[in-house]
Amino acid sequence: MVVTIRSLGLQGIRGYEVAVECALSGGLPAFDVVGLPDAAVKESRERVRSAIKACDAKFPVSRITINLAPAALRKEGTVYDLPILLGILAAQGDIDPPAEDAAFLGELSLGGNLRPVTGVLPMAMAAARAGIKELYVPAENAAEATLADGLTVYAVADVSALLEHLRGRRPMAPAPVWTPEGGGEAGPDFSEVMGQENVKRALEIAAAGGHNILLIGSPGAGKSMLARRLPSILPDMTRQEALEATEIWSVAGLTDRRHPLLQRRPFRSPHHTVSAVALAGGGAFPRPGEISLAHNGVLFLDELPEFHKDVMEVLRQPIEDGEVTITRTAGTVRLPSRFMLVAAMNPCRCGWRGHPSGRCTCTDAMVEKYVSRISGPLLDRMDLHVEVPSVEFEAMRRRETPEPSSAVKARVDAARRRQAERFQGTEVACNANMTPAMVGQYCRLDDAGERILKAAFDRMGLTARSHDRILRVARTIADLEGEEKITPAHLAEAVQYRNTDILRR
Repeated sequence: MVVTIRSLGLQGIRGYEVAVECALSGGLPAFDVVGLPDAAVKESRERVRSAIKACDAKFPVSRITINLAPAALRKEGTVYDLPILLGILAAQGDIDPPAEDAAFLGELSLGGNLRPVTGVLPMAMAAARAGIKELYVPAENAAEATLADGLTVYAVADVSALLEHLRGRRPMAPAPVWTPEGGGEAGPDFSEVMGQENVKRALEIAAAGGHNILLIGSPGAGKSMLARRLPSILPDMTRQEALEATEIWSVAGLTDRRHPLLQRRPFRSPHHTVSAVALAGGGAFPRPGEISLAHNGVLFLDELPEFHKDVMEVLRQPIEDGEVTITRTAGTVRLPSRFMLVAAMNPCRCGWRGHPSGRCTCTDAMVEKYVSRISGPLLDRMDLHVEVPSVEFEAMRRRETPEPSSAVKARVDAARRRQAERFQGTEVACNANMTPAMVGQYCRLDDAGERILKAAFDRMGLTARSHDRILRVARTIADLEGEEKITPAHLAEAVQYRNTDILRR
């Protein structure tokens, strides 16, 4: 007898349906798993054998063959333990085959309890697309699975309780749909930052338009402190954006029972010793890296010149395309990576170039060598280059409280609403992602603006990319001011943020 149990698998960060086919036949006792299983899937044989005995069921003394279809895709992880166990019990007649619109997933302990697995949200969403109505998952993963619409989710604590439910003796109640609790954890606030009003203005512009920004300043000036407060002024994520980001975090194993859905925009800050694979994603079986974990949020690279050159160059294509394409012998996966890049660096190797103390010991050649670690193409993709000066004593001792993040966020939200109306019906969400055609349509200049831009183009040696990025920033500044047209003042402010000379002062 052959019994088929529906289950789910993962390819990259996308779920797909897997049919777990179980056949019992005569011959010498054996337990074979086919369908391109990895080592963890093959080891399920011992977990299933022990779990069946632990729930007082009989393990068949016959030849057991398990096929995981589609057989052409490699199967990874421990997610197939539960459907394999149910397939064996149904094939020998201990239970009736489950309903055709039900699917099962989960890792078994030797005692028959279910342990949580990663990637439940993308698998649950794949189940809903496949027409599955009931999904049985480990209790720890139930809250995450309920985020997929159109599913009745059952939280399974152990095999015995599940068998009682399937036999109709003790039906389980569906898991309640998870809803976020009010409030949430408050992050760092701009009211804690004294001085640096020009940098706060630049970060407000970056947040309003989704622009990349480079902060340059001496140690202790507040670069990292300011960058870590950027998420507090970013617009709240839509449900679709939250689900996209949570799918990636779920595959990476970063969600849990209490926090199954990301409610704040991601902020990722990898150390400068990170490898190119860890940043972009990959491995023998591709997994998301830091730039995908920062999807719909912020990727902060502190001490930018200290990153390895190949690591920095990995960023170029994702910044332009909003996704990473990883090709391995196991297949090709596309990982979303639409993020704001925030980078910080010192003006020189010792860090004190231009500091009022005059303690810098670097020569011009040493400064040039340090700055040249950042390639021109990567620097060209930074929309705003901002100098972060040392904070003066008077600013540190001010008694009045600086403007809080909530006030800045209100202006950012208003600017984003204008962009949402402008780009309605397209895949573009903010000014930073405008196509060249959109730049031509929405960033028109008057004669005075044309003269300013031409002078900047000739004097600063701008590229075609930097030309468009200046216009996108100017469009954002106009949106913050509530203006329909880009004025010369808006354009002049955008041009000043493109001054790369601050890297070599």
